[in-house]
Amino acid sequence: MDDIFGVNADELKNKKLWLFDMDGTIYEEETLFDGALDLLSAIENQGGKYVFITNNSSKSVIDYVKKVNRLGIKADQENFFTSAQATVLWLKKNKPGARVYCQGTKSLVEELRVSGINVTEEVGSVDVVLVGFDTELTTAKVRNTCEILSTQDVTYIATNPDWGCPVAFGFIPDCGSICQMIKNATGKWPVFIGKPEPTMVDIVREKYGYSADQTVVVGDRLYTDIATGLNAGATAICVLTGEATVEEIIGGDIKPTYTFGSVKNVLSAVLH
Repeated sequence: MDDIFGVNADELKNKKLWLFDMDGTIYEEETLFDGALDLLSAIENQGGKYVFITNNSSKSVIDYVKKVNRLGIKADQENFFTSAQATVLWLKKNKPGARVYCQGTKSLVEELRVSGINVTEEVGSVDVVLVGFDTELTTAKVRNTCEILSTQDVTYIATNPDWGCPVAFGFIPDCGSICQMIKNATGKWPVFIGKPEPTMVDIVREKYGYSADQTVVVGDRLYTDIATGLNAGATAICVLTGEATVEEIIGGDIKPTYTFGSVKNVLSAVLH
């Protein structure tokens, strides 16, 4: 079967590790996209494995498991790897024992603490400022972040560079946009941890013993999902149910291996 650009996608039937973005790829808020459940079942039936890799740090892995289970997807904690988990690994490797001020959701803060990260709510004597996609953002949090960045010599990181998070009516500001707001006030720009870096793909692939040639990354965003797949040497599938458009793919520098309208079309390619 061919993708929308006429590229033959028959090789997808032989792929074993499928790494899916979530928002805009398999669902939109509380609505699961048509074909998602059947695609996941087809992958398992063909001896493959699916894992969700998301830049969205607003929920912990436990919260994500509850959400996808509620939507009818069979999954547990082993089916997830998030930018929050990647950030924990980065902090333990690069800043062990650091005092971290986190501008993020309660869920993110709790996940950091459970993972052994020293999270502080105080603005004094901070080693690292971490910004996540915060759906509970307040002016007080932003003020604290700006105060620390303006008055202390700290390491500044963020979970992901996404500009917008897809919702039912369009998009809301994601972590990248929040960081842009902070840059406008402080002149500071963070090091981003999640996609498009290949780290998340490489960790999951090595954990389950698959090669890059056996791996597929499926997502709706060129500069994160597709770029991370390509950077990791995997097959990268772009679906058009989120941010990316055909015009952006044609005119841009990031070229997916395959492009399909939705996961339902991917299913047709897998079963063809």
